[in-house]
Amino acid sequence: MIHAYDKLYLERARTALARMLDVGVNDYGLSLSDFYQLFLESTVAERFQEGDYEMLVGHSGAELAWKVLEASGGPFEYKTPQPALDRSEEYWTGWALAYYQWRTALTFSEIQSVVPIEDIRAMYMPYHEMDISHFCEAMDGFYRNTYPETNLKRLRVAAGLSQQQLADAVGTSVRTIQQYEQRQKSINRAAAETVFQMARILYCSPERLLEKVEG
Repeated sequence: MIHAYDKLYLERARTALARMLDVGVNDYGLSLSDFYQLFLESTVAERFQEGDYEMLVGHSGAELAWKVLEASGGPFEYKTPQPALDRSEEYWTGWALAYYQWRTALTFSEIQSVVPIEDIRAMYMPYHEMDISHFCEAMDGFYRNTYPETNLKRLRVAAGLSQQQLADAVGTSVRTIQQYEQRQKSINRAAAETVFQMARILYCSPERLLEKVEG
C-alpha cells in the first residue's frame, strides 16, 4: 500500500493535527465542521496530505490552527492556547484522521466526502479505546460502501471495453480481470508490467489503477 509520506514523521504529524483541531474548536470557539472546512480550503491541508515536512513536524498544532484561521481572511484574533490537560474528542478525531490519511494517501477532501468530520468525531465512542486498526477498518467499510467499484472497473467501463477485451489486450485471463474488479485479488500486488499494460490500454497513469482502500 502506498502511504502519504514516510512513517518516520507519522506520530508527530498525528499529534500536530490532533492539537490543531482541539485548538480550533476549544480555544477559538468554532464548530468542528466550520473549522475543518477552513482547513480544507487552506494550503495547510494540501501541504499536510502531500507530506510537506514543514506542516507535518515544523509547527505545533496551535500554530497550524492559527495558520488555518489566518489564511481564511476572517476576523480572528490570535489567542494563546490553553494547556491541553486531557485529550478532547476533537484531539482524538485529528489523531485518528491523520493516521487514516497517512495509511491510505486519500486527500482530506476525499475522506470528508465519505465520512464528514463530525461523523468521525462521533466515532470517539467506542473507537478511542480500541487499537487504531479497528477505526481504519470501519473507515474502509464506509469508503467501499460509497465507492463499491474498483478503479480498474470504473476506468475499463469508461474506456468502453469488456473484461474479455481488456484481458486479451493485456495478455491475461478474463478471470484475472474479474478477480481484480471483485477485489478477490489486489491489483496493488499485481506485477508492475501488468499494471503498466492496463494503464496504457486504459489511457491512465498506473497510479490511478491502484486501490487506496483494499479489501
